[in-house]
Amino acid sequence: MSAVTSDTLKFVKTLEASGIEAKQAEAIAPAYRDSSVDQELMTEKDLQLELAPIKTELNLLKWMVSLVMGGVTVLILEAFF
Repeated sequence: MSAVTSDTLKFVKTLEASGIEAKQAEAIAPAYRDSSVDQELMTEKDLQLELAPIKTELNLLKWMVSLVMGGVTVLILEAFF
């Protein structure tokens, strides 16, 4: 999983620019950073690894359904011809 970095100084300056006092902005920034650090983000590679078994099962099911439909088609054709 990948980590996300944040610019706390820029965050504080943005809060101050919106009217929040400097002391409050300085208290909010680390709290926000600490809460977002614990989050694990899934990358595209992680997602592919998670979905690989499902993709394999879907391919197997596709072939099984195709074989069953082929068998049913043969039985129907035999019944009428």
